[in-house]
Amino acid sequence: MDLHLVTYFVAVVDHGGITKAAQSLYISQPSLSQAIRTLERRLGVTLFDRSGRRLELTDAGRKFDVAARRILLDVDRVKTKVEAVRELRAGRVDIVTYAAFSIDPLVEMIAAFRQRFPRLSAHVIAADGPTGVLTALRHGDAEIGVIDTAADHAAFTAIPLGEQDLVLAGTDVVAAGWSDPMPRAAVREIPLVVDVGNPNSASFLDEVLDDDAANVVIDCAHPPATWELVSGGVGATILPRTVAEQQLPNAHLRGLDPPLRRPYGLVLRSTHPSPAAMAFIAVARGLHEIDSDANEFGEW
Repeated sequence: MDLHLVTYFVAVVDHGGITKAAQSLYISQPSLSQAIRTLERRLGVTLFDRSGRRLELTDAGRKFDVAARRILLDVDRVKTKVEAVRELRAGRVDIVTYAAFSIDPLVEMIAAFRQRFPRLSAHVIAADGPTGVLTALRHGDAEIGVIDTAADHAAFTAIPLGEQDLVLAGTDVVAAGWSDPMPRAAVREIPLVVDVGNPNSASFLDEVLDDDAANVVIDCAHPPATWELVSGGVGATILPRTVAEQQLPNAHLRGLDPPLRRPYGLVLRSTHPSPAAMAFIAVARGLHEIDSDANEFGEW
């Protein structure tokens, strides 16, 4: 059923006839009469009693009048919501990532996003590594993923943003004699608290682990527990510099030689993001000094 037919029907009811309704709708009387007949034919009922001088609703017409007004009210509400999203007055962006990026860079991105667009919200979903991020995007559970861009994401639209600077962190108990930067080979002599079983870490841990990972004193998959163990002097760990500065303020931090960096960026499930997602993308790009404007999302 065409929505304009419903609108025409309600106008005829409100104006008490075809003539005044046609004037209010700025259409001809014959066109409006034909539209009402078309509506009746599609519904398979007679909506108006035309036997008198004035159109009167039939029983079916009175029932349809209630439904028609409800339809128009629902449509008006939807339009209002859509306009609010388009104007960035409301909306939510669903973001999926995993432990490696849940603090750096995601926290800064969301803080800047909320500051720039206080009426928009963000929903963060936890995934198990890059594969989990891409699965969530495929299933429609999220619209944007934050991921290691070195991972295979060929089927998705990708927006590279930057790199994490990974550092060695440890307290006085284990940091004595550390050089700055630390040769990767030298880290093989240092007791480490890391997640050996995490395939996402394997690519950058290989060169700092001794044979059979003998220098791993604690194999820990829980970041907060890792930070507590490092703070307690159990061993050192490797993590993004930004996270180390926030979570291990009393630890000694050393860059690695050669440097150890992990590229990251956004991946999208489609080339037509929602207005809220477009706003988040613009903020993320702006934080990383990529030329963009919150009101001109254009090509990326």
